[in-house]
Amino acid sequence: MVVFPSADHQTRLVTLRALEAAYPFYGKLLTNPPEAAARLAAGEPIMVLEETLMSQFALQPGDPIKLGSATFTIAGALRNIPGDATGLTTMSPRALLPLPQLASTGLLGVGSLVRYRNFFQFPDTFDVERLIPQLKNRFRDLNLSFDSVVARKRGLGKAVESVDAFLSLVGFIALFLGAIGVASAMQVYIRQKLPTVAVLRCLGASGKQGFAVYLIQGLGIGIAGAALGTALGVALQQALPWLAQRWLPFEVAFTVSWTQVAQGFLAGVVICVLFTLLPLLAVRRVTPLAALRSGLGEPTGQDPLRWLVWLAIVAAVTGFAIQQTPRWQVGLGFVAALLLAFAILSALAKLTAWAARRFFPSRAPYVWRQGVANLYRPQNRTVLLLLSLGLGTFLIVTMALTRATLLAQIGTTSDNNRPNLLFFDIQNDQIATLESTLQAEKAPLLVKAPIVTMKLSRYQNRSIDDVAKDKSLNLPSWTLRREYRSTFRNHLTPTEKIVAGSFTPTVAPGTDPVPVSLEQNLAKDMKLALGDFLTFDVQGVPLNAQITSLREVEWRRMEPNFFVLFPEGVLEAAPNFFVAATRASQPADSARIQQAVVSALPNVSAIDLGLVLETLDEIFSRVQLVVQIMALFTVFTGTIVLAGAILGGRYQRLRETVLLRTLGASRRQLVQIQLVEYAILGVLGAAVGCALAVAANAALAHWVFQTTPVLQPLTLLTAAAAVTALTLLTGWLANRSINDHPPLEILRQET
Repeated sequence: MVVFPSADHQTRLVTLRALEAAYPFYGKLLTNPPEAAARLAAGEPIMVLEETLMSQFALQPGDPIKLGSATFTIAGALRNIPGDATGLTTMSPRALLPLPQLASTGLLGVGSLVRYRNFFQFPDTFDVERLIPQLKNRFRDLNLSFDSVVARKRGLGKAVESVDAFLSLVGFIALFLGAIGVASAMQVYIRQKLPTVAVLRCLGASGKQGFAVYLIQGLGIGIAGAALGTALGVALQQALPWLAQRWLPFEVAFTVSWTQVAQGFLAGVVICVLFTLLPLLAVRRVTPLAALRSGLGEPTGQDPLRWLVWLAIVAAVTGFAIQQTPRWQVGLGFVAALLLAFAILSALAKLTAWAARRFFPSRAPYVWRQGVANLYRPQNRTVLLLLSLGLGTFLIVTMALTRATLLAQIGTTSDNNRPNLLFFDIQNDQIATLESTLQAEKAPLLVKAPIVTMKLSRYQNRSIDDVAKDKSLNLPSWTLRREYRSTFRNHLTPTEKIVAGSFTPTVAPGTDPVPVSLEQNLAKDMKLALGDFLTFDVQGVPLNAQITSLREVEWRRMEPNFFVLFPEGVLEAAPNFFVAATRASQPADSARIQQAVVSALPNVSAIDLGLVLETLDEIFSRVQLVVQIMALFTVFTGTIVLAGAILGGRYQRLRETVLLRTLGASRRQLVQIQLVEYAILGVLGAAVGCALAVAANAALAHWVFQTTPVLQPLTLLTAAAAVTALTLLTGWLANRSINDHPPLEILRQET
């Protein structure tokens, strides 16, 4: 507690920090006036106070302040400490003091709660991450916690990490969809070149030579495409600094990683060649007789090399997926999902062809019978088209649903009803005054929570000292030694959800043990389960508690959340204070509300989160834009692949259409036959693809992003309708030229 002699000796609870001169190693303390930071480093008998605290008590630099048994001079207001975000979460404002002056306050006596932080700065060439494993056990033996810059980077935010994983998956899916397009286009190309290969065989060329000719073509196209894509990527990278200056509130240094460029180029070439090999294998088995009998079509029968190519494709895709995902387990899971989708779609295609032949009524209209018959006729395209349509739909809709899931996760910081003005250190007899003051200012009291400080004294009927010394338990020391700020109420808040057991809202006075609800991650760290016992030291009074429920807490919401939740009827008599939150729609309203509260309750502190939340909203809105752009890029890639799959069927249906024209079928009937076939394929592919996408989104949300999946029925219906419409449109456009030309002209072209 500090005392302000110039403000009628009012008192205030503060979080005191005593700093050495070298702190901080990076960045600067921002104070007003600026020279206050230099005076701190010089060790003068001064203090620097939080800006909100200075405003609340109308303090000025030069005013006295009493701390413990010593009196200091206020040098200025604290605006920012580099790398410190505790101003958002601490229950009291910060006060800074030179470390050499701390002893004069008398605050380091027996019973004081002090935590020491030591910071180390290593040379740039020193491998800090290699040092940490070497010291980890020694730190644990001494009950010391530690972290590093890398560890802090990992903890910046799960939502942002999820976006990074999402963008990596987008890159993988875009490449995979492109590979499917390559295979589909190459198959159409090879089918058209089979007569040429047969002529070459008649002239003495071997099957290997014919295979090599088209393999060189495919390799050349792959290298050219990968080189063009790499050049475009590098050019876009050069434009990123200019874009980042407009989008991000901080500077980012961009450099071109030529290693990554080489990896991207190599991945594009390898995937292109592997997917080109599948249709190319048929060239090796073309016989000279095919030049004389065009009806032979593609070679049939098993080709053992196809299995080797498939294994190489699976290996390459698996390697690339592992590289692009945050954990190798996720990469394997993603590949397994693709293989499962392949298996389901292949089985569905064969089942559709079998059912169309077996169960379709023979008395159905002629157009319907011909369209359905196309699904099972020799050399039908049912399997390939359903694979392309279903897999493309699956991947695209998965990305759309995953994007919605991630943006919903990020959107928790963008709720227009969230509190943005927090009030701390509200005494028990002041909460009613605060409510009436806020009501007069037309600011709703959105959140209020009583807070009781306590520490653990016993763990499962063992003293905390004994448990801390027992290394076999492997419990984090912070869970045993920390000061818990707990609350009591008879209900759950929107940021909480019971995941195990049942919450007890109220108990009778004197209940022993008291049923409590524990946050699930804390219970996991402490290896506690339902029914286990803890004893809390509530400011000198022991309180036995039994865990009767576990809660999932949304910590990203800037609202009062707690590790331990007590029922009503136990802690009301314990010393406590309140934290409350409201919402101010405009900065002017926030200032007016704070002035009214400070006038009525001078000891209450207010923290305006408006600027912080505005910055977060700006960053996340730009992240959302990046996600949308990447998702649209994937949709565009998938659309090209779907169109290519439909165009691939044009060659197969050419002779059948000409034959029907010769037998008297009208142009309208031919169009209807084609539309029936493509409508069935489009609906089936879209439906199965959407169903697989729902399952994949749920798996990604649970295993990768650790969040709740979002199901968007409108997205599914729109995707299904769009895929079906695209299938019909592309099929009609691909075959329109056949229907518009005389049969004899096309027969002459074919022969």
